[in-house]
Amino acid sequence: MEPKKNPQADLTKNSSLYFVIGLAVVMLITWRALEWKTYDETNEYDISMNVDDDLDEEVPMTEQIKTPPPPPPPAAPEIIEVVEDEVEVEETVIESTETSQEEEIVEVEDVEVEEIEEDVDVPFAVIEDVPIFPGCEGESDKRACFQKMMQKHIGKNFRYPEIAQEMGVQGRVSVMFTIQKDGSIGNVRMRGPDKNLEKEAARIIGKLPKMTPGKQRGRAVRVPFSIPITFKLQ
Repeated sequence: MEPKKNPQADLTKNSSLYFVIGLAVVMLITWRALEWKTYDETNEYDISMNVDDDLDEEVPMTEQIKTPPPPPPPAAPEIIEVVEDEVEVEETVIESTETSQEEEIVEVEDVEVEEIEEDVDVPFAVIEDVPIFPGCEGESDKRACFQKMMQKHIGKNFRYPEIAQEMGVQGRVSVMFTIQKDGSIGNVRMRGPDKNLEKEAARIIGKLPKMTPGKQRGRAVRVPFSIPITFKLQ
């Protein structure tokens, strides 16, 4: 014989309903807790404005500077004396500069204008009459003869400095000089790799003979000239 359970004694009969009700109550309490707001205590302020108090401003005392009145204008003289002008003034007579037919016109002689010679440097490559190296007077191409005689002069007077040989110094020295209007050599400048080589190049150029100066438009001018001198050890 099986035992029978009393339906009134079943505790799980309405458990789902109780669960839903409890969940709804918990959510309601949670929502109210989140929505709960608190306010600070408010004090009653007097928002009325007393205009009289704001306009009651203390004005600092200032000292007024009194400027003195301007001096009165000078009084006019009561009696005006008339002085007679007894001084005689000489009149200035301005003579006319225009000539009349009766006057003779004197002719003025021609004025001679002296030409001032300017020191002009004309490069060797563009000068009309090149400087003449001694020995090139009879040559037709004096420019080529000049360069040929320069190379001959350098080869004849060339001497390698001993100190430069010991130090193993070699290179090319660029020499620049000017043939003056009287045919002499001046304004010698050198640029090379060593002072000893530059000194030897200056010695060679210093032995150049006096030349016939170059001419531009028939007038003697200064002629700059440059030439390289190569120092090379064997």
